[in-house]
Amino acid sequence: MNDAVGSRVFLSASVPLPSRNPVYFDTADVIAIRDAVRALTMVVVEQQVQLVFGGHPAITPMIRLQIAQTGTPVGERVVMFQSRYFKREFPEDNAAFEHVELVDAVQNDRPASLQRMRQAMLARPFIVGLFIGGMEGVEEEYAMFLKLQPGVPAFPIASTGAAAAKLFERNAALQREHPELRDELSYLSLMRDLINPTRLVH
Repeated sequence: MNDAVGSRVFLSASVPLPSRNPVYFDTADVIAIRDAVRALTMVVVEQQVQLVFGGHPAITPMIRLQIAQTGTPVGERVVMFQSRYFKREFPEDNAAFEHVELVDAVQNDRPASLQRMRQAMLARPFIVGLFIGGMEGVEEEYAMFLKLQPGVPAFPIASTGAAAAKLFERNAALQREHPELRDELSYLSLMRDLINPTRLVH
């Protein structure tokens, strides 16, 4: 893998479900979530960095479609993590990704299986973490990212609503220093600004 692809970007994202906690669903902007994920994928290809994310049934197809539209082989550009706990539920879109990391499940324990997968996913250095939409899982991954990637920028894209908006609203420093996370709706410009391969972590 070349140095550029060695610059790793972490994505935590999901589309809130109406059957879950309404605090996420009621504030989610599904179109904004889609547009932000697509813009992020475009910038990953453009900047030749590596995108790492945990496969989610609503997010995986967005990334697959955008990669396909660029005409660029996925190769090592995108790394998707999955827990074997959910093996029977893996979406067909998984087959489009050449690099899928399967993490062993903790038998009959969904939370512990997710915890193990997230620890594996966040074990190596990143240059930035991006948090889009989401529910409890995005909040949990944000907290884990801050713990396991100290000093690495973590940006909740508040304009996508849901968990990302909650994370932004709790952080006065982010509100003061990065109002664009709430106000900038040109996601391609925003992602280009936030994903800076010169932020290498050694």
